[in-house]
Amino acid sequence: MRYAYTVTTALLLGGAAVSLATGFPAGAQVAQNDQAQMNRMVPRSGAPASFADLTAQLQPAVVNISTRQRIQVQQNNPFAGTPFEGLFGGQGSGRPTTREAQSLGSGFIVSADGYIVTNNHVISAEGNGELESITVTMPDGKEYDADLVGKDAASDLAVLKIKGSDPFPFVKFGNSQDARVGDWIIAIGNPFGLGGTVTSGIISAVYRNTGSNGAYDRYLQTDAAINRGNSGGPMFDMDGNVIGINNAIFSPTGGSVGIGFAIPAETAEPIVRKLIAGESIKRGYLGIQINPVTDDLASSLGIARNRGEFVQSVVPDGAADKAGLKPGDVVMKIGGKDITPDQTLSFVVANIEPGTRVPIEVIRNGKRMTLTATIGLRPSEDELANSFNSDDEDGDALSAPSDDDTQSYIADTLGVSAIPLTPEIRRQLGVGSDMQGLVIAAVNASSDAGQKGLSRGDIILSANYRDLNTVADLEGALRSAVNDDREAVLLRIQRRGRPAVYLPIRINR
Repeated sequence: MRYAYTVTTALLLGGAAVSLATGFPAGAQVAQNDQAQMNRMVPRSGAPASFADLTAQLQPAVVNISTRQRIQVQQNNPFAGTPFEGLFGGQGSGRPTTREAQSLGSGFIVSADGYIVTNNHVISAEGNGELESITVTMPDGKEYDADLVGKDAASDLAVLKIKGSDPFPFVKFGNSQDARVGDWIIAIGNPFGLGGTVTSGIISAVYRNTGSNGAYDRYLQTDAAINRGNSGGPMFDMDGNVIGINNAIFSPTGGSVGIGFAIPAETAEPIVRKLIAGESIKRGYLGIQINPVTDDLASSLGIARNRGEFVQSVVPDGAADKAGLKPGDVVMKIGGKDITPDQTLSFVVANIEPGTRVPIEVIRNGKRMTLTATIGLRPSEDELANSFNSDDEDGDALSAPSDDDTQSYIADTLGVSAIPLTPEIRRQLGVGSDMQGLVIAAVNASSDAGQKGLSRGDIILSANYRDLNTVADLEGALRSAVNDDREAVLLRIQRRGRPAVYLPIRINR
């Protein structure tokens, strides 16, 4: 379970069952819920008197999933470098050793012949580990071995198949697009290994964006208790349909604080169908790094916040690069769809068929323009991680600038001291003679620039899209921003070994 004071990818492993309405393998027995009975269970006005009847009908399809893995770890030798080094069975830091690991989670059956849906992270081996076996435990305690049919890291979904011929109870995917804030839901799973646990709550938000900028950062949020072990388990509506797959929590403690997230059924169901059919998952891709339009960024650009997404960098020769997108552009629409916090650029693009030509509406330097892109094929998650190189080295020591009126104004307004790039500084920072800009010589740690990570040795390439060659250029850009009543200025920053990025820095008035 990955958790911090942020979103926790929930190894909330736990199970519940869903049966897909159509499209599953021939021979699967179709078990339909009695809709009339469901309607009698749940009064249409007010809260249900009890969830007991609904739970009794759904719980048999929710399963516990456990895995065994073999993981190779480096064995440290506490006697390394001493005369007793050989007593530990190895030299130096010790020989690699193999240990056994386990994971525990939830899942739900989606067909009578035993297909199960869960989270990818429930069945994925740690690091360089190898998955050895998967065991599915039914609510009555009966155990089955299961095979991994397919998995998809980007959406965190996986499909298993029980090794057995019994007709299994199963449930249906519902329509998460009909979900509304305030609707009742129940979750069934195995929190902390406690099988068959039922919790209830309401939908707290629909299409919640957690800020991870992933292609599927779009969740149903609930206040139902979701904990470790609930991952992969179902979120049911009051008609007994799976409208979400429990996936993550927001928690400062690692336990439930009433903020849980589920993958919407409308996202999960098409992917599940393709995994069962053995089809590859193809997604659209532009090849850009993006940021949301925050208050500071919107203020620096003079545009409305929460509309569009900001392009930080562009992959060379990618779809965006070929279409003419540039760092600093704000993408407002793509394919006619507005880009908003509820409908992110990553989500929209991922759901466009690769090879499709689409119009992209952008704001560039205050002007709207439309480009046309041919959507590319999204690389694997490992390939994406290597698309943008990074390096943690910063510049070497720099001489402090002389104290004059221009430097004083910049320091007071922006919280930094900046000097021109000289041949000596270029050599120190390892930059070519063609790079233009100002290098930061000092940063006030209490300023917004300091709080946002600007540091000595960073190069300021532009301010509010104005290229900088002299300190006077930066002063002029700051004075223009102040005269235009902007609360922030947009700087483009270059660090050694990293792509240049844009940062909105608040102006000290």
